[in-house]
Amino acid sequence: MERQPEGVVRSPAETVREAQRLLDAGMPFHAHEVFEDAWKSGPEASAPLWRGLAQLAVGLTHAARGNAVGGARLLRRGAGAIEGLDGAPYGIDVPGLVRWAGELAGRVEGPGPAVDAVREAPRLAGGLE
Repeated sequence: MERQPEGVVRSPAETVREAQRLLDAGMPFHAHEVFEDAWKSGPEASAPLWRGLAQLAVGLTHAARGNAVGGARLLRRGAGAIEGLDGAPYGIDVPGLVRWAGELAGRVEGPGPAVDAVREAPRLAGGLE
């Protein structure tokens, strides 16, 4: 599958919308690239949020590809990166994502098949349906 174009500058709202679209389509690695663009092109103060979200997306990528250990590790790392952020930056449900990542990390560590990236896609923020 073709990669996302790199270095695209988006507003925070556009970043969230595009990443959610990609997650919903079962393309978490592409969502990771969208978050990576935001972290590299946005203000330094927002970098921890976007970097943490990128780690969550690539953690889902690994889990969907059957790499349980790597997937769980990245899900937990991403959750840890965003867990202490104040409020709901850009409308992002940080507490909900932290819970989602911890629950999914716990499930993928056990024996079983790779997860379905579409079925496991998190909701980044409310009102995006």
